[in-house]
Amino acid sequence: MDTAQRHAPAGAPLRPLLALAVAVLAVHLLALQARPGALSLSSPWRTQPLVTRMIEAPPAVPPPPATVAPPEAAAPPAPATPAAPTASPPLRAEAPPAAPAPTEPAEPAVAASPAQPEAAAPAAQAPAVPAPPAGPVQTVASAFQVPSSIIARYAVKGEAKGFAYSAAAHLAWSHDGTQYEARLKIDALLGSREQVSTGRLSADGLAPTRFGDLSRTEQAAHFVRDKGVIRFSNNAPDAVLQAGAQDRLSVLLQLGAMLAADPARYPPGTRVDVQTAGVRDAETWTFSIEGPQDLQIRNRTVGAIKLERAPRHEHDQKVELWVGPAMDYLPVRVRLTQPGGDFVDLLWDGADKL
Repeated sequence: MDTAQRHAPAGAPLRPLLALAVAVLAVHLLALQARPGALSLSSPWRTQPLVTRMIEAPPAVPPPPATVAPPEAAAPPAPATPAAPTASPPLRAEAPPAAPAPTEPAEPAVAASPAQPEAAAPAAQAPAVPAPPAGPVQTVASAFQVPSSIIARYAVKGEAKGFAYSAAAHLAWSHDGTQYEARLKIDALLGSREQVSTGRLSADGLAPTRFGDLSRTEQAAHFVRDKGVIRFSNNAPDAVLQAGAQDRLSVLLQLGAMLAADPARYPPGTRVDVQTAGVRDAETWTFSIEGPQDLQIRNRTVGAIKLERAPRHEHDQKVELWVGPAMDYLPVRVRLTQPGGDFVDLLWDGADKL
């Protein structure tokens, strides 16, 4: 009796639990029946993994950052460009690779191209060029006006090897409208020297045929026009005869005749190129028109126009010439200076008509 009574109370509570479990199962079965398609393969829970795999594609996008990185790496040179934007052409020339598209690099490139041709001149401005003021260059007289026949006298001062001396000189100029002769003689204590130029008057002014220079002996240059050469008596090589060629005496008269014909054509700064022959060679002498100057002659002021041939080489002679408009543009002063410093200076001292 005691054992039956002990098991009876333990079995009593199992019934309500079984009833509760059956009720719960019934409810779940009803819920499952209410959603028949919940376990279908097209359910969203099955597709989500596919979406996740598609999202993995963005990792492939990192290449764009790699492309953007180079400009960032190229940024460091940018500070160097502002540091010297205009002071250094090479830096501006390198600008185009850094930014091919912009217009700014193109501007330095265009500016550099004109600079290249200018450097090659020149060189105009020079050029070139320095130097006396650049002016028109005359090589052959387009018009000339020779003075009347005359004998001009000069007072001479000079220096030779440190020895100063004084002398007298005269220039005998004569022509008949077709032929001319110019004879300059300097008489000094140590001896005399005479230069003679003969030739004809042509459309280009004086056209010498012979130039002689006599000191102890005479040497000469001959203008052989039919062969187009200048020949020298000392057997030096012939020189090619150029248009308007002169000798060392006739050139002084030719320049005066050119200015006499048209003074306005030769303003200060004008350069005149003349092939000038001595007794050994012939070369181009370039005279620059220096402009008007006043000279003191016999205690009076005389207006003159100065021309100058500056030496181009170490052993060149410097020639300074003043022509007087009131003296038919004849030489009123001539100063010749040698490289070593020796000089001879002739100053007008009067004239006599022939």
